[in-house]
Amino acid sequence: MIGMAGSGKTTLMQRINAYLHERKSPPYIVNLDPAVSKVPFQANIDIRDTVDYKQVMKEYNLGPNGGILTSLNLFTTKLDQVMEIVDKRAGDHRYFLYDTPGQIEIFTWSASGAIISNTLAATRPTVVVYVVDTPRTASPATFMSNMMYACSILYKTQLPFVLAFNKTDVVSHEFALRWMEDFEQFQQALMRQEEERFMNSLIHSMSLVLDEFYNNLRVVGVSAMTGQGMDEFFVKIKEAVTEYHEEFKPNLQRQIEQKQAAEREQKADQLKQLMRDLSVTEGKEVDL
Repeated sequence: MIGMAGSGKTTLMQRINAYLHERKSPPYIVNLDPAVSKVPFQANIDIRDTVDYKQVMKEYNLGPNGGILTSLNLFTTKLDQVMEIVDKRAGDHRYFLYDTPGQIEIFTWSASGAIISNTLAATRPTVVVYVVDTPRTASPATFMSNMMYACSILYKTQLPFVLAFNKTDVVSHEFALRWMEDFEQFQQALMRQEEERFMNSLIHSMSLVLDEFYNNLRVVGVSAMTGQGMDEFFVKIKEAVTEYHEEFKPNLQRQIEQKQAAEREQKADQLKQLMRDLSVTEGKEVDL
């Protein structure tokens, strides 16, 4: 679960948790946000049990964002132990939920975030859910900013992706669907934003670039408060899991095979070099 601060990401996590418990399929929850004061769910693994965020800030003389990043880095050094625990629980749980820090860039663009997501994806079907604050996205400028961020995360992680418009109990996400499906409707909304007219040219260009992104995007409207859209949300998750098996996993296997082939080739070259060195020195006297 990835989303900007205030998007309702953690609350949506609790809604998903409650939804799965109602269906007798309790999830295994991992909290990766070291700075959160409290969460509305019981985390099975909690980064706060391993790393003291405030102590990290004090010890390394860091600010809030630096403290979160360093805490995540420290936690990643114990990721092998975390994965051992997760592997042991794999037979008891169908879903594993990972809540990430509200400072979105800390997880999506850090080395530790990449290590965690790649490690998960290498072991079992992994889906990225990007949570959008629907009421705050009603402006064309903020909508485009969110879409650009979603696009960058999709291509950064290269994992199956679901775009979840949260808080649909406050504002429906239908306007967003129309903007993604009909370029002209987005342009009309853009032209009505008089105060943002100086940005119109840039936003217009970005919307053209994102057309292909929209065509292959799984979108769902949900409400963490009321539970609206949960059934459709899990339909999208199942579609994403199918994509993992059909596209991501074969590609990952090819990458592993290519890496293994490169390592074998490197070892063969090193062996050839060793044999050449031995043939050059064979029969020569050695000074003692």
